[in-house]
Amino acid sequence: MRLYAQTRARRWRQVLADLTAVLLVIVAVRFALAVRNAILVLAEPGKKVEDAGGSLASGLGDAGDAASRVPLIGGVLKKPLRSAADASVGLSDAGQSMQDLVGRVANLTAFALILFSVAFVLVLWLPPRVRWIRRSARIRELLDAPGGADLMALRALTGPLKDLATVPVPPGGLADAWRRGDEKVIGDLCGTALRRAGLSI
Repeated sequence: MRLYAQTRARRWRQVLADLTAVLLVIVAVRFALAVRNAILVLAEPGKKVEDAGGSLASGLGDAGDAASRVPLIGGVLKKPLRSAADASVGLSDAGQSMQDLVGRVANLTAFALILFSVAFVLVLWLPPRVRWIRRSARIRELLDAPGGADLMALRALTGPLKDLATVPVPPGGLADAWRRGDEKVIGDLCGTALRRAGLSI
């Protein structure tokens, strides 16, 4: 199985197409990661809320512990401070939940962008490459089969006229020489058909 053409021009086009596909995938991945990082910036307020809630809860908890040591009314003073500290913990949890949500959205967005971009590149690039690989394998099988050179020569005769410009025309014409089984003409025509497919004898 041949992956690349044997003729220089077609081989360079295939290599360029492959490199372009790889480059597009790399650009798509980098773009998706940049979008992810931009979305993650939206988690900063959640981080600040979490930090503020945690600091407030810690401060109110310390104040409640200190108030509990006041004689006679310590228990009364501690209760509202402890309730406020618990509410602050809820605020901190809300900040953490916001960060988690933004993180999930960022990851899903990056995954979707990468998946869509890679699928788009593969749809444009892969089918022509696979078609060429399969066609070149079929042409090689045909050429190796009995009478394959004759069929390839006929293929050249029925192809574009500009491809025949390089084939020397014997007396009576190419078609007549092909019908007579002229080996040189058949070889020239077969080479022309192979070059058109990006192959060589």
